[in-house]
Amino acid sequence: MFNQSEKVVLVTGGAGYIGSHTAKALAVRGYIPVTYDNLVHGHRWAVQSGPFVEGDIGDRAKLLETIRRFEVSAVIHFAAFAYVGESIRQPAKYFNNNVTKSLVLLDALVDSGLRHVVFSSSCATYGSPDRMPITEDTPQNPVNPYGETKLMMERALHWYSGAHDLSSVSLRYFNAAGADSEGKLGELHCPETHLIPLVLEAIEGRRCLEIYGADYPTPDGTCVRDYIHVSDLADAHVKALDYLRNGGVPIAVNLGTGKGHSVREVIGAAEEVTGRKVPHRIVPRRIGDPAILVADPSLAGKVLDWCPKSSSLDCMIGSAWKWHSEHSRELPV
Repeated sequence: MFNQSEKVVLVTGGAGYIGSHTAKALAVRGYIPVTYDNLVHGHRWAVQSGPFVEGDIGDRAKLLETIRRFEVSAVIHFAAFAYVGESIRQPAKYFNNNVTKSLVLLDALVDSGLRHVVFSSSCATYGSPDRMPITEDTPQNPVNPYGETKLMMERALHWYSGAHDLSSVSLRYFNAAGADSEGKLGELHCPETHLIPLVLEAIEGRRCLEIYGADYPTPDGTCVRDYIHVSDLADAHVKALDYLRNGGVPIAVNLGTGKGHSVREVIGAAEEVTGRKVPHRIVPRRIGDPAILVADPSLAGKVLDWCPKSSSLDCMIGSAWKWHSEHSRELPV
């Protein structure tokens, strides 16, 4: 498919949830993923495809040495802190890691002559839009430092493109969910903030699920989100890399299904899939939670030839439940 020198891809943050699934997808497609992760939030057990380098994206010397040693040809950049609430309480931590250190990474790429970057962005760059579905032309008005850092890096990539011929695809994805179909990779955060794993923990009796508000202007009063299977996200990253290698111009695209599910819908589906009840209670709304966030993913289909194949609610919950029930208690967080 391509020469040996073109096969090696540096995956920063590749020991994390989406990064590890993407490393696997790269390996299946004939690439050699080199996971680069400081293991602050990533997991050594999640590195199951290709070599591993423990390092920080702010370590310029180690980045340069890694790129040179493995003859890296492109980068998929996941490494970032991603807790919205924490970003509000500790903005400096997020701007330092997600922006300042990411600029160190971009400079290392420029110095190494690399031209292709796939960037893990977020629907958080849009903030709280007043119209749905969200298109790529929707104004980007982040409402928290996490979203702001993602937008800042999108802008940095835009200007690096003009100055250094650095081509990039920014993937603004919505709510990642699910687990590897082979049961080898899954979602494990500490603390956990994502709805589906919280639902599964409630099913196991490890918590009572808290629903933040039941009086939103939605069909059942709970927030609606666009959930996308992690394997579909991984596939999109590989397709984005192929797009750049084939001469694609810098672009940003949404990754979602175009269909939203409410918190109550997720609970109902989880009860159907597992055959167990989800203990839950209603608590006050969280500040800044939009009622509805749903993507228009049509541009990704047109430009990247991508469409989600595994993102039915039953498939996402079923794969997550299989992995969660078999592995989550055994593995270090």
